Parts: sequence; structure tokens; C-alpha cells
Amino acid sequence: MLAVSAAFAIAPASAQASKITLVVPFPPGGSTDALARLLQANLQTRLGRIVLVENKAGAAGALGAAQVAKSAPDGSSFLVTFDSHAVIPSILERPPLDVENDLMPVFLVGTAPYVIAANASRPFKTFADVVAASKENPGSVKYASVGIGTLGHLAMTVLGKKAGVEITHVPYRGGGPAMNDVLGGHVDLIAGSAALVTAQLGTNLLRPVLQLGRQRLPALPETQTAIEAGFPDFETLAWWGVFAPKGTPPDIIADMARSIRDILSEPAIATQLRDTQQMSLLLADANDFSTFFSKQVSFWGKIVRENDIRA
Repeated sequence: MLAVSAAFAIAPASAQASKITLVVPFPPGGSTDALARLLQANLQTRLGRIVLVENKAGAAGALGAAQVAKSAPDGSSFLVTFDSHAVIPSILERPPLDVENDLMPVFLVGTAPYVIAANASRPFKTFADVVAASKENPGSVKYASVGIGTLGHLAMTVLGKKAGVEITHVPYRGGGPAMNDVLGGHVDLIAGSAALVTAQLGTNLLRPVLQLGRQRLPALPETQTAIEAGFPDFETLAWWGVFAPKGTPPDIIADMARSIRDILSEPAIATQLRDTQQMSLLLADANDFSTFFSKQVSFWGKIVRENDIRA
């Protein structure tokens, strides 16, 4: 009887350990959420384990990141996040975690340029039109981003500064809410990843005015890059990556990285990400991701401090 009782007492803990939770620190509807759900279905099949996606939005992505940082380092919890993760240390006065020490890089999925697009009812066909309207009536043009301190916000801050104009920022708590208000005409522009923006171009409700990669995307052959528009060497790339709690064993990190690489290397899935998310797949392991991430923290942290941006 004691043996049976012990078995029942242990069962719930074992069942919990068999689950993997992918935490997305943004609301449903954005590109990070889409990536996590793609991984969820395929990891579940590949690993034979229950895989859940949990959306934990707030504090520029820091709430979800902190939840993973505080989780057991046993392979049961991973953070699937976006470029704004690198800005947490500089944008928040009291970050709930140390992004470089409380989490471990697992896998860098890929990058995509940011795109600035206008509600199609607005008169803006190029970024020069946006600048002209902002000069004529400072602050009258409003743009949405997926949150304070996200790269869309920082890129528009730098562009406005370089052009000598004021463009009003309207932050949202994710790509879905931001896009909904732009499509609804409540905000003039959106600065979002190509993944977020190009998904809506077929609706005829959105018009791209500038892309922030070095070369024009095949999906946007008529839209100028910032470099072509007169902003030398200006580039802003979204990126997507996976992190684990500090102390997660190297074999668990390697196994998850291998599983993600195998999933995203499948031709149909790779094509889907390129076509629907405009993503350039990097498929970089923990070491390369760590180097990349440190550079992102340093570069964008400087932009935040120079412009005194706070969440």
C-alpha cells in the first residue's frame, strides 16, 4: 500500500516534467507567436512530449522572459522571443531579470528587415512624404510599434532624428494589436518586422513606404530601402531566438537546438518562413547566438541611452 501511495504521489510531478512550455512574451497574433506555434506542433511530434505555448505579455517582453528565467533548468521551459529582448536592460529602470546572465541562448532562428507601412487611406507613398507631412505639421503623423523600446520604435526614433522631424509614437503590447489599429485607421503608420507587415499587404489596406534592410525584399521590389532613401548605412533587422533558464544542462540545450534546426531545415517549413515571415534563416547554435545577442544588447542599448528612452 505504501508503494502504491508513493507511486501516485510521484505521478503528477513526472507528468509535469514530461511537458515543455514555450513562453512567448507577447500577445497572440504576432510573428513570434506564429513561430512558437509552428515549433510547438513539430516538437510535439518529434519529441513525443506535450508542448504548450504560453503568451505572457508585458514590460517590453520582460515579464515572460523573467518567468522562464525563474523556471527550473530542466528542459521544461523555453523562451521564444524577438529582438526587443536585447533592449530590456536599457529600456527598463528595474528589469526583472539580467538578460545576459539569467538566461542561456539556445538557438538563433533568423532575421528579417523592419518595414514602415502606412494605412492605404493616407497620402504617404514614400518615406519622403512622411517627412514632408511631419515638417508641415510636427507630431501630426502617428506610428504604431509593438512596444516601447522595440526595434521598430528605436529605428523610427533614429530616422526622425536624422530627418529632423517629430513623428509621434503610439506603442502597443504586440504585433496583433498594433496592426489592427493601423488597418482600422486609428494610427497612420506601423514600424514592424517584414513578417508582420507583408502578411497584410494583400488586403489593400496597407502600403509599404520604406524597408530597413540593405537590399530590397523580393516581396517588396518597389519599396525603397532606407539607404536608398538617403540614410547611409542604416539597417534594422528583426530577429527571433530561443533561450533557456540559466543552469540548463548543455545536453538539453544541444538537444533542443538540434530539434529546432531539424524542424526549420525541412524544405516546406523553411519555404513557409521565407514566404510568410520574409525571414532569412540563420539556424545558429548557442555559441554563435550568444555572440550575436551580446552585440545587439550593446548596439541598441547605446541608441536607447542617447535618446533617453524609457518604458
